[in-house]
Amino acid sequence: MSDNTASALIPEVYTRLLAAYGPQHWWPGATNPFEVCVGAILTQSTAWTNVEKAIAQLKAAMVLSLEGIHQTPVEELAVLVHSSGYFNVKARKLKALAQHVYDNHGGDLAAMLVQPWEALRTELLSVYGIGKETADDIVLYAANAPSFVNDAYTQRIVNRLGITPAKDDYESHRAMFMGALPADVLCFNEYHALIVKLGKDVCKKTLPRCQECPLQAICITGNRGPT
Repeated sequence: MSDNTASALIPEVYTRLLAAYGPQHWWPGATNPFEVCVGAILTQSTAWTNVEKAIAQLKAAMVLSLEGIHQTPVEELAVLVHSSGYFNVKARKLKALAQHVYDNHGGDLAAMLVQPWEALRTELLSVYGIGKETADDIVLYAANAPSFVNDAYTQRIVNRLGITPAKDDYESHRAMFMGALPADVLCFNEYHALIVKLGKDVCKKTLPRCQECPLQAICITGNRGPT
């Protein structure tokens, strides 16, 4: 795959997906930046439907806030987020983020999010339990800054399209997208959400529905049949 091929195909993929599915209005269900942060942590290794149940439990217990997470014992949080899976670990991750904001920003999440996004991403990656995808979720959807989110759906789809970067890892995929697109928050937001929709509904891990795919005409895999 050449850089020129990716630079031409990545914008076309976005155009086709947006025309087929329309704006997705992400982050799903969040009413404020902290809820985005919570969702980004809870969605690790689970379906979003399970996250919604956990968030509903946090809301019902009236602890879905930075202060609420900070003050609630980790054992109680684990019970509340049980539906999201790996609940003991995720409870510790939520506590770690809240503690970090209190220790480094006086409990002011907005103060952390307003800094230059590259510095924010680096800081987030220093927090227990926040990896690259989670950090990029928070930068893009909570801080409204242009850091492209690369997830398993993205890597699956670009591999099938035939535009896999030379090094098939998170940062290389992310860099490929960021190099082919303008640094635009709305574009990155919609692109990620559209890829998730395509990956969930059509370009499935097994038995992809290539005949239903809006990318079939430009997809190597789609033109030779499902794999």
